[in-house]
Amino acid sequence: MEPFDALLLARVQFAVTIGVHILFPTLTIGLAGWLAILEYRWMRSDDPVLGGLIAMWTKVFAIGFGMGVVSGVVLSYEFGTNWSEFSRRTGPVLGPLLSYEVLTAFFLEGSFLGIMLFGRGRVPRGMIFFATCMVAFGTMLSAFWILSANSWMHTPAGHVMRDGVFVPGDWFAVVFNPSFPYRLAHMLAAAYLTGAFVVGGVGAWYLLRGGAFADCGRIMMKSALPMIALLAPAQLVIGDLHGLNVRDHQPAKLAAIEAHWKTGPMPLILFALPDMAAERNRAEVAVPGLGSLIIGHSADAVVTGLDAFPPENRPYVPLVFWSFRLMVGIGLFMIFAAATGVVLWVRGRLFEARWFHRLMTLGIPAGFVAVLAGWVTAEAGRQPWLVNGLMRTHEGVSPVPGGSVAASLALFSLAYVVILAAGCTYMVRVLRAGPDEASGGY
Repeated sequence: MEPFDALLLARVQFAVTIGVHILFPTLTIGLAGWLAILEYRWMRSDDPVLGGLIAMWTKVFAIGFGMGVVSGVVLSYEFGTNWSEFSRRTGPVLGPLLSYEVLTAFFLEGSFLGIMLFGRGRVPRGMIFFATCMVAFGTMLSAFWILSANSWMHTPAGHVMRDGVFVPGDWFAVVFNPSFPYRLAHMLAAAYLTGAFVVGGVGAWYLLRGGAFADCGRIMMKSALPMIALLAPAQLVIGDLHGLNVRDHQPAKLAAIEAHWKTGPMPLILFALPDMAAERNRAEVAVPGLGSLIIGHSADAVVTGLDAFPPENRPYVPLVFWSFRLMVGIGLFMIFAAATGVVLWVRGRLFEARWFHRLMTLGIPAGFVAVLAGWVTAEAGRQPWLVNGLMRTHEGVSPVPGGSVAASLALFSLAYVVILAAGCTYMVRVLRAGPDEASGGY
């Protein structure tokens, strides 16, 4: 008897690799926009403080970009080594989408990143600004193709089946599948919020340090806060629209998110311990009818419960339930931070409120945690399907021994820990040194 479960280990390995990888594109999407703004301001003012900030954040961006590439390459191999049947059956649809990401976004980023990193003093400033904008656009284009491919797995459309293989019939319907616009908007907003909290948090840290760092801290805080104030409440609206889409296309996921067991009016559950075996919630704290009001715009609206699906077609409710609430909780923290920051700014106390600076410093990792929680909600909520309603997860795994998957999981986990630790250590060293020491020839 095989001592290792190949399916379980393959799922764990993909979760580990995508969980580490997604941190870096999230950071680089957010930072690329920030760098474009800085480049424009520096081109117009020639302020040496801005030049130092550009040098420092470009280094952080470059290491994040490089680590994103290294950690992402592994995922392509995993499709072949651990998920060969999934690749065979979905390859005609997903293969081109992932190739378009390389042929458009990655080449665009790679081409202009060289100018952005090494063109200083060699090409006109306007060209540096243009290159930075192209890199920022490339990061968004990368998210476009990756989210299109992933969204198709959640809400498949535009394909036909031939001998069990998914073949594209309408490429427009494949790319712009029903959940794609909502997921793309949700992810881009999350990335820019993450970048804004990193920039604002580092700016708050510099204000706490004082001295020569204070001027840079003020610039970062004043740049990050408007983005946070705009996107934090907007993300709440985007998330609500995304939830309505989930209601229409993935009702089992919505029922798991809300731990809603019986079809009928749905309460808004604030706390619960979902019991899969008993099909009920323990220690539940809920507001009656509020869930139906949010989802169906009526306190009496009937919402599909988990009882509408056979047990084998239900996601693992506790994981989906709590990961969603972690994401929402961080979102509410972001809205609170935005509102507080705006009030302090209006009152002229933004740069003196040290308690707020400490709060923002502690909030640096908030966006990353929220993205991971959201990704767990989305992917665990799709289970037990790889392609929602059409291909089960166990049907896509490779016929390889569990021991082989266990060995590669152990090696990859070790490598990813080293990569993550090394990259984060380097970034912290650059930020700790500050713009003056990082500015180099700027």
